[in-house]
Amino acid sequence: MKKPFELVYLLEKFQGARVLVIGDILLDRYVTGKVERISPEAPIPVLHVMHEDTMLGGAGNVVRNLAALGVQTTCISLIGEDPAGSEIKKLLLETYGVTAELISSTHFPTPIKVRFLSGNQQILRADWESSSPSLDSLESDLLKKAKAAMANCDAVVLSDYGKGVLSAGRSETLIDVAHDCGLRVIVDPKHKDYSIYRRADIVTPNRKELSESANMHLGTDLEIIEAAKYLQEAHAIDTVLVTKSAKGMVLVDNSESPSFFPAIAREVFDVSGAGDTVVAAISAGVAAGIELNSAAAIANVAAGIVVGKVGTGVVRVEEIIAGLHHEDLGNANAKLFSWDKARELAEIWRRQGFKIGFANGCFDLLHPGHVSLLTQSKEACDRLILGLNSDSSVNRLKGEGRPIQNETARATVLASLAAVDAVVIFGQDTPIDLINMLRPDILFKGADYRMEDVIGADLVNGWGGTVKLVPLAEGHSTTNTLNKMAGR
Repeated sequence: MKKPFELVYLLEKFQGARVLVIGDILLDRYVTGKVERISPEAPIPVLHVMHEDTMLGGAGNVVRNLAALGVQTTCISLIGEDPAGSEIKKLLLETYGVTAELISSTHFPTPIKVRFLSGNQQILRADWESSSPSLDSLESDLLKKAKAAMANCDAVVLSDYGKGVLSAGRSETLIDVAHDCGLRVIVDPKHKDYSIYRRADIVTPNRKELSESANMHLGTDLEIIEAAKYLQEAHAIDTVLVTKSAKGMVLVDNSESPSFFPAIAREVFDVSGAGDTVVAAISAGVAAGIELNSAAAIANVAAGIVVGKVGTGVVRVEEIIAGLHHEDLGNANAKLFSWDKARELAEIWRRQGFKIGFANGCFDLLHPGHVSLLTQSKEACDRLILGLNSDSSVNRLKGEGRPIQNETARATVLASLAAVDAVVIFGQDTPIDLINMLRPDILFKGADYRMEDVIGADLVNGWGGTVKLVPLAEGHSTTNTLNKMAGR
């Protein structure tokens, strides 16, 4: 599974991806106020209304999230010829990067959900919708618009909120049409009968929806996997991504081992719309050609962010990047790489146009002199890779009793420094092989060295790089510290 920094670079691929969303658009209203007393007419709270927000819900929330991720989005849905339908048109028109192909009907009331909140807590939800709308007369228009839009998209989302757009066999027909166009289909399911999603590439049920569709009790991850595999076999579904609310996600595909994505620890204010955010991130990844495990990891971070917002919020690329960086900061080992991974990382950075620096040393008992050298080095480059002598290498170079701290401890401390972007341990007496593999643009060494004595200087100069001798902070050295501790 890719590390957080690798996922950051993948997010750039969202720009220019094209996704078609077909499904039930709702109008979401949030009425926010304060409850300070109980009604004298009945034992119910009295909400003193202070604010009201209106936004796109259902498939519309998937569209909003895709637009926030920078994805070019086309939306096909049905609205009523009523004020709520007009409001949905206006909201879609105001959403940058979205093309709306809406079918309006006098026989279909636009679904509305109104949530009443006191502070951050929902106290009531009121729904306006038709229980059994007749949409057969509109089917040909829907399919015609869908086929036309599929010619200019990279993936298709069917966002089923059970309001009629994808009923009566339309979801199966749309899946077949998309496959004929060479497109993968991601389904956010609502119905218990998954035969209507037959041959879908990805379905994204939550735990409750999966339990009902498989008719199984789901108490453990093993039971979740068993239920997901049942749906795969019964309905020719390629991949099942199960969201487990506060417990993360499980991705079950055709590989031998499912992938688990633990929940990102955040304060939860509102889970409404979190599934839409997951669907948007997954479909953006599919449309951008990102490997599914990586797309799911990005979606998991996005879900962790959106549940910290009140209402059906959206998550932007910048927020996901910040969330991924937060994971890196929470785990210093995320900066510790094998030689192969470090080489891949250097290549990624080079393609991004970053200037790569390299420094090396034992760094036994980190002191201000070390920090000064690394800080100055980072100021002269975009990305700083640190080569760290292994325990055996330090012992050969420094003698008996060294290192004081083992390589794991030294690597962890160094990786926690903001100036260091990657740490690579090498077991040789010199870093010449590591330098030759990474091909840095700048090689850093302390100013106590002469230029002709710097290991790897000829290599770096040979491929057009530079060698920089960094001024040292006076009065700091590991040897002096050890002598003082020994009373010498």
